[in-house]
Amino acid sequence: MSHSFFHFFLISLFLYKNCIAHRYTFTVRDVPYTKLCSTKAILTVNSQFPGPVIKVHKGDTIYVNVRNRASENITMHWHGVEQPRNPWSDGPEYITQCPIRPGSNFMYKVIFSIEDTTVWWHAHSLWTRATVHGLIFVYPRPPESLPFPKADHEVPLVLGEWWKRDVREVLEEFIRTGGAPNVSDALTINGHPGFLYPCSKSDTFHLKVEKGKTYRIRMVNAAMNLILFFAIANHSLTVVAADGHYIKPLKATYITISPGETLDMLLQADQNPKRTYYMAARAYQTGNIDFDNTTTIGILSYISSCNATTSSFSGYYPTLPFYNDTSAAFGFFTKIKSLYSGQVPVQISRRILTTISINLRMCPQNSCEGPNGSRLAASMNNISFVTPSHVDILKAYYYHIKGVYGTRFPEFPPLFFNFTAENQPLFLETPRLATEVKVIEFGQVVELVIQGTSLVNALDHPMHLHGFSFFVVGVGFGNFNISEGEPSSWYNLEDPPYKNTMTVPINGWIAIRFQANNPGVWFMHCHLDRHQTWGMNVVFIVKNGREPNQQILPPPHDLPPCYE
Repeated sequence: MSHSFFHFFLISLFLYKNCIAHRYTFTVRDVPYTKLCSTKAILTVNSQFPGPVIKVHKGDTIYVNVRNRASENITMHWHGVEQPRNPWSDGPEYITQCPIRPGSNFMYKVIFSIEDTTVWWHAHSLWTRATVHGLIFVYPRPPESLPFPKADHEVPLVLGEWWKRDVREVLEEFIRTGGAPNVSDALTINGHPGFLYPCSKSDTFHLKVEKGKTYRIRMVNAAMNLILFFAIANHSLTVVAADGHYIKPLKATYITISPGETLDMLLQADQNPKRTYYMAARAYQTGNIDFDNTTTIGILSYISSCNATTSSFSGYYPTLPFYNDTSAAFGFFTKIKSLYSGQVPVQISRRILTTISINLRMCPQNSCEGPNGSRLAASMNNISFVTPSHVDILKAYYYHIKGVYGTRFPEFPPLFFNFTAENQPLFLETPRLATEVKVIEFGQVVELVIQGTSLVNALDHPMHLHGFSFFVVGVGFGNFNISEGEPSSWYNLEDPPYKNTMTVPINGWIAIRFQANNPGVWFMHCHLDRHQTWGMNVVFIVKNGREPNQQILPPPHDLPPCYE
């Protein structure tokens, strides 16, 4: 074999392997799973729950062929992946695409750019993400290295919820009745409820560690409707990344994680190897609502030379904050700081102030199951978002199809009042139903202030923005006082966290900043799925820039069709 031919062979082999590594097949189908003493069919990817882990290097582009072999529609979202100029593969149903119907396929092009660490993927049609989700491990592209010590092992850790009923039935029932959805029957760690639940002694997540080793936990909260506390007995965690971006190392005895958020944490296996230690997760919940107040348990044990075994019920339990401890929840959230300083845009082009509220809509003869016979709803700036049902917003925008959406999402609340007062006039509770978007010029620096209200029920709201990461420059309780002049004096403009999901505190507000340099149609919504279903959503349309590399990519040839 000649020298040149050998080099050609090696290069070809590398490219072949590289091509294979960057293509995935996701086959969506119903598979029976048994938990909590009963069996039901759940929607899965490749028959796995949670779904498979995707591994990429920073800046990769991958192709995921989603084959829908289930009995219902599906779409996929690559949560935390900015998808530069490529909203066609972002995934939210009837926002950027029509669904992949049973028996059909769609090839998603997933473009990684600035993401450094763990992000995730999940279904984004109705409540299908309850069981259709998985992690994405992002690694530095050589010769770049991690800004923290490399761990000896990596551990995927997915927190979730489990209903004994079919989740489709839960969704259909609360939409039909106008009430709140039935709460889940269990919380899970990597799909396992843990031994505190019925019939679950053998359905408990077990992490075996070796004394002296370091473990990198890559975690996502994939729960549908619950912010969670998590801890491991006798072990502290060093949080090194949040929502796909590095942070200043934060040592914590517990963490708070909202639906949609990811965390990277270092665990030192430095305790007595003859003991068993439990990890636990349970809800952080404010407001006067029903919620799943159970606790999921996992086991951490050490691999010892004598292979000693310990009873599942004789270990150390962690201490978690009380379920409504807002100080503990936001004590953790507000300690997260970006690893890097001086990257926040100081001058803004526009400030948008939006309220987020739980609302009520009247029903004929007070026949619904919300308060006083009404129907529960949710809104941003008093608009309860109505998702299109025939043509997605991206297609309507790109092809200039009229009548699908309006462009009058207000810059400010239609009415200013004491947003967080204990008692509110009843007329404030009724929202307007509409499909309104906010159009933004390419390159504008947007400051978005999201103000929680006490209408109907004051709650915390994890808000997620597609297509961007943003700087969380401010978090506060009470009313954001726009009349106090330039708020930058009490913002963190030095090292705020750079995230894609941030929780608005109960009766409080957050202020975020991002530069609109990603043209396309991008969804923003509460990541508590009941609130998203009720309408706590908005769409941002970022217009094309002047240069070719500032414009939306052409649509793919196999985009799922829409039906009138």
